[in-house]
Formats: sequence, structure tokens, C-alpha cells
Amino acid sequence: MASNDSRRYDSSSTRRSRSSASSRMSTRSSNTRRDSYRAVEGGRSGRRRYSSRSVSSVRVGDIRKTQRAERASQAPESKFRKRLRIVLISIGTLVAVLAVAFAVLSFTNAFTIRQVTVEGVEHLTAEEVSELAAVPKDATLLNVDTDMIKQRLLKDAWIQSVQILRLFPSTLDISVSERTIVAVVEVPVVDTTGVRNWAISSDNIWLMPIPDKNSEAGKMISPKIYEDAEQVLHISDVSYGEEPEIGGVCTNENVNCALSIVSGMTTSLADRVREVKATDTDSTTLVLDNGVEIAFGSAENIRDKERVCLQLLEEYEDEIAYINVRVVDNPMWRSL
Repeated sequence: MASNDSRRYDSSSTRRSRSSASSRMSTRSSNTRRDSYRAVEGGRSGRRRYSSRSVSSVRVGDIRKTQRAERASQAPESKFRKRLRIVLISIGTLVAVLAVAFAVLSFTNAFTIRQVTVEGVEHLTAEEVSELAAVPKDATLLNVDTDMIKQRLLKDAWIQSVQILRLFPSTLDISVSERTIVAVVEVPVVDTTGVRNWAISSDNIWLMPIPDKNSEAGKMISPKIYEDAEQVLHISDVSYGEEPEIGGVCTNENVNCALSIVSGMTTSLADRVREVKATDTDSTTLVLDNGVEIAFGSAENIRDKERVCLQLLEEYEDEIAYINVRVVDNPMWRSL
């Protein structure tokens, strides 16, 4: 009996030992799998672990607030874009309608030009400008070629700039800016012993030959031309062979030197110059309103030469007849 009990005890102990061993093995296996899982998770990027923790830490209420804020910020922008699109479509439609209307009216007699007005003329007459403009009789304010009219007008030497305005319903306004006469040049006439007076502008453009005032040609031009010709300085002693052309640029060095001297003066001496003898660029001579002659020379050191001349004229008033300042550091003068 004792023997049997001993065997049962041993068997029971054995079963308990086996059960404990099996439990320990299961525990170790479970621990091993858990360690393996942790090892795998630990081998993944830190960013994933951080993202997992971040997501888990965000509150649902915060997410909803963010979504509402985004919808609130996007709503006005969406409305603005819709309004902008509507405005752009409206503008495009209006432009298209106006373009079609303009194209249709251009081929009709609407806004026919019935009057051409001219402004800004002194040396030209309004009739001369109208003839130069040559506006077609059947032209309208919508189809008239203003660029072509400007080109025709600018061919005239007197006209420096042009502005054309359409005055609805039927008037075309032409406003011109004229060149002014800065001097009258006595140009020797080829094959004769006489000279012809030519008006020249401040930008060295030959404007026109000035006819005799009592001639037929003289009676047809503006009286303003003769008024200016009497007041501006005269350039004489021009070398033979100069052949000016209306609207052409003066290339005569002696004439250009004389113009440079007078235009470069800044004192009262310029107002007293009545004639310039342009014999040579180095021997240009000025004749004052009181008859005093000044051998001015070239167009260099103009202000220094002016200063010396004014000083001598003041010091020897009514006594001096001739001044030479071609060499400004060594001026000479001669009394009456």
C-alpha cells in the first residue's frame, strides 16, 4: 500500500513538475515573442514613433477646431474668387461688345468729320495746316488715320510736333507746335553776286527762304515771319557754296559756330548782339547794337569771353570800338 501511494505521489509530483515546466516554457516563449516585437518596433524610424505618440496626444476637440478654422479661412477666399471671376467675365463681355460696335460703326457714316480745327500756328496759317493734313472727305472720327496725318504734317519744316484729338460728334482738332526762328542767315546765291535770307531754327533746321515783303510770295506768307526776322540776329559773311534745303539740317561749320556762341551766352551781352560774321570758326565776329565789333573766335570759353567784354564795355563806355577776345587771357581793344 505504501508502495502504491508512493507511486501516486511520485506520479502527481511528476505531473506537477511537467506542468510547471510547460508553464515556464510557455512564459519564456511569450516573453521571447514580446521581446522580438519590441526589437522590431525599436528598429523602426524615430519619426514613426514620434508621429504615433503625437497623434495619440491630439485631442478630438483640437482637430475639430482646426477644421473649422480652415473652413472659415477658405470661405472668404472662395467668395472673392467667384466675384473676381464674375467681374472679369463682365469686363470681357463689355469689351467684346464695344469692339463689335466700333467695327460696325467704322464702316458707316456715323461721326463723319465735318470740321477740322487748327491750333498753335503763327508762322503757318490754319489753311496751310489743313491742306497739309489732307483729311479725306468721307473720313469719320472712328476710321480716320491720325498717324498718317501726323506724318504728313511733320514733313513741313515749321512743324516740330503734332497732337490730334477726336472731338465727338464731328470735329477733328489738330494742335501743332512750331519751330521758332533763331537767326536769319545771308546765304550767297549761286551764279549771282547777291544773297538770299534764310530763316533757321534753334535746332539748326533750315525753315525757309524769306521772300521780299512786297513780292507776291511775301504777301502770301504769315506776317509773323517778317516780325521775327527783324528781331533776331543776322549771320553774314557765309562762305560761298552753301545750298540750304527746306527742312534740312545745317551742316555749315561757320554758321553752326555762330549759333553756338549766341545760344551759349548767359549774360546781357547776348541781347545786344545784332549780327554775327561767320567768316571762319576761329574768327567769328559779333556786332553789337551800338556798332562795337567783338572778335570772339571759336565757341570755347564763352562765359570767360563774355565777362571780359562786359568789363571792358563798362570801363570804357562810349569810348571803345573794337574788342578782341579770341585769346581770352590776352584781350585787346581799340577806342573810337
